[in-house]
Amino acid sequence: MDEVLVVEDSTFFGSLIKKKVETVLNFNVKWAKTYADAVDLINDKKSKFFIGLLDINLPDAPDGEIVDIVLSKNIPAIVFTGEVNDDLRDRIWSKKVVDYILKESNGNVNYILSLIRRIYRNRSIKVLVVDDSNTYRSHICELLKVHEYNLLEAVDGSKALKVLDENPDINMIITDYNMPNMDGFKLIQEVRAKYSKEELAIIGMSAYGNNLLSAKFIKNGANDFINKPFSREEFYCRVAQHIEMIEYIDTVKNCSNKDYLTDLYNRRYFFELGDKYHKASKREARRVTIGMIDIDHFKKINDYYGHYAGDTVLKQIGHILKERFRESDIVSRFGGEEFCILAMDMAQEHTYRIFDELRKTIEHSEINLGKQKTNITVSIGVCDTLMDSLEQMIKQSDIMLYKAKNEGRNRVMVV
Repeated sequence: MDEVLVVEDSTFFGSLIKKKVETVLNFNVKWAKTYADAVDLINDKKSKFFIGLLDINLPDAPDGEIVDIVLSKNIPAIVFTGEVNDDLRDRIWSKKVVDYILKESNGNVNYILSLIRRIYRNRSIKVLVVDDSNTYRSHICELLKVHEYNLLEAVDGSKALKVLDENPDINMIITDYNMPNMDGFKLIQEVRAKYSKEELAIIGMSAYGNNLLSAKFIKNGANDFINKPFSREEFYCRVAQHIEMIEYIDTVKNCSNKDYLTDLYNRRYFFELGDKYHKASKREARRVTIGMIDIDHFKKINDYYGHYAGDTVLKQIGHILKERFRESDIVSRFGGEEFCILAMDMAQEHTYRIFDELRKTIEHSEINLGKQKTNITVSIGVCDTLMDSLEQMIKQSDIMLYKAKNEGRNRVMVV
């Protein structure tokens, strides 16, 4: 399990940080009050620290020695200080830390928590840096590495597009303007033809920056523009702001597209995306399969065990469905105790077996209801024949579902 290292000689501040990180972020915290104790924790092979929160002035290490030892172990560091001046700020930044924090208010504690959360998430955030200057590109990458971003590089716009094709999950592009083969403007135009601002953030950069260049970058589709040279603090704030905006938009989309209880797609999104799948299958002569699933005697579960038990059952079914089907399939909660699957290119000779194995998996799965356990069964109706519309296929699978119910439940019927 990932852990947070806290090195702080103040009992009040150290205990406050430890409690907040454990209760708000749910990370395990190890706290040392001295440099010597911290070194013991760092050298303990059982510890897996992904970040260190460090007091720069300790009783047995008053000159920031703790920062050096933590960074030498490739652990990102956030530095605590009671006061700051220009000389101290420059000395802290020269050590390549994540940030420095003044120990003065609860507001700063909240900022520490947001920094920890950001650094933890950054390991899965892909950033592409595009600049023909090896020196400046390396400088930007070095800054981003401090914050644990997953980095990719390109020397010009055309090479950047190749990198993007190979890594369609890139979250941000930071690009220079003046480059050979393809400049920053043309790169942004090409990227925006495929990715919106809400999907992929772009920050433009230039040493020749002015208001006109900044406006051109943004009009061409950049989210932001930074003049070279820039301060570390400005750079980190701009990058984090746009990454967090993309994450927020993604969260909003998920909330609108997914069922809050099971985390499966909801009925509205099923029809929205399913209609596109169905039209593609007709256009490209591909197979599409619809499976309708209903929990047997679900009302009895609610009546006997209570609605909390019903929610537990729905969550368990949702988990099983996500495990059994591919990411490319649409797995949805249709409403109540009913679920619907749309699968592309499922081999016809395997359709019955796939859905029957799902039925058996659900039948043999114990549902833990606290002090009690129970088993459930499902009935499944499948339409494996391409029809003129998605609605017709859903209606046909629904007919097969009710046929399965009428013939004794806990079975699969395919047409």
